[in-house]
Amino acid sequence: MTGEIRDVVVLTNPTAGRGRALRVRDEALPRLRGAGWRVRPITGRNADDAAELGRKALADGADALLVCGGDGMVNLGLQLVAGTEVPLGILPAGSGNDVARYLGIPRRDGAAAAAHLLGASPTPIDLARVGERYFATVLAAGFDAVVSERANRMRWPRGQMRYNLATLAELRAFSPRTYRLDLDGAELHTRATLVAVGNGPSFGGGLRIAEGADLHDGLLDVVVIRPLTRPDLVRTYPKLFRGTHVHHPQYERHRVTRVTVAAPDIVGYADGERFGALPLTVESVPSAIRVLA
Repeated sequence: MTGEIRDVVVLTNPTAGRGRALRVRDEALPRLRGAGWRVRPITGRNADDAAELGRKALADGADALLVCGGDGMVNLGLQLVAGTEVPLGILPAGSGNDVARYLGIPRRDGAAAAAHLLGASPTPIDLARVGERYFATVLAAGFDAVVSERANRMRWPRGQMRYNLATLAELRAFSPRTYRLDLDGAELHTRATLVAVGNGPSFGGGLRIAEGADLHDGLLDVVVIRPLTRPDLVRTYPKLFRGTHVHHPQYERHRVTRVTVAAPDIVGYADGERFGALPLTVESVPSAIRVLA
């Protein structure tokens, strides 16, 4: 591996993990340089600035792009390297880190993550695509998406507590929606509390909503959880961390290459990023990217 990769761009989100990204990067850089890699660290002021800086750095030539941050930063990296031969590496420093979890990258130690990358090989994985935008984890298009939308409107508090408060607020107000799904050309009309489209199995820091989704099968896992009462929703939520919600009688799964999800008053989120109001069409893109894993 070290004979193939010598010149890497390290793109960092300084606000990820409440500032932890800079510490993770500084733990990783000596290990990478000690292995003989030429490292070009870049820090963007915001997502647009980081994307532009990363684009310019890659245009100057690089053997790999490493992103240091959470799943949102990984999502930015996907847009830069998907469809190219430049592999993506991850130095996890966010609150969720689901993509790093998929790939077995250490999530609490920058030096350990760097050691993992040094011992890895570029490996192809699937992505999902909405229009021209890619995602790696799960598109949330139900109760969880409504919570994200509310949390993003809140100015206080910061961190996970904001999402906890948003969840409590939406539990009082949320009601199931009527969905129209186009599943590889087959129409499904249903009432549901939650619809999610998984490229990978989890989102939100290990919530395994799309349990069984595989990054290498060329398929999307479309999860539908039909209407739940509020108490049942509260009881079911912890099961998402274990993937045992799949035994709930209101759960169903469809495996497709392309799906359109339509419902009123829902904004879809993927990799922690706002993808836009439904309807959204998602398609699987097999082997869209190579990752260091």
